[in-house]
Amino acid sequence: MSLQKPLMRGLLAKRLRFHVPIAFALSMLAAVGWKYGVTEPRKQAYADFYKHYDAVKEFTGMREAGVFESVRPTGE
Repeated sequence: MSLQKPLMRGLLAKRLRFHVPIAFALSMLAAVGWKYGVTEPRKQAYADFYKHYDAVKEFTGMREAGVFESVRPTGE
């Protein structure tokens, strides 16, 4: 009883035919998971924040707190 010789011819092509579709499917799954797990909630959070954000009110509050050097509070 002798051992079978290892099949070296075409080994890379054979393994690539198996692994490339799996890698592609996993990468697509990761991309879709990232899009709907991270970016969509982030976009929704920004939309919710800026829906009720008043820039003039924020500016007035910072001006009255003395944050800016070039703009004096209204009381001074």
